[in-house]
Amino acid sequence: MIWPLDIIIVSMVIICGIAAISIKDLLGAAILFGAYSFMMCLLWSVMGAVDVAFTEASVGAGVSTVFFVAAVFRTSRRSKD
Repeated sequence: MIWPLDIIIVSMVIICGIAAISIKDLLGAAILFGAYSFMMCLLWSVMGAVDVAFTEASVGAGVSTVFFVAAVFRTSRRSKD
């Protein structure tokens, strides 16, 4: 295992997770959730779990992010703030 690469990926996972739950914009949160899922995909592949990484990439980073972004675009805001 390459320890500096592991540390960089884990720190990006933590940063994306904290940013996704603390951002106020729904579209930004959906995009950060996709980035979080992609970073988890990289982490699973570095750890050697390629089947789990493939599932995370297709479902977590792919389909779920598209559904979240589509749901954000279909909703309307009640106020203009």
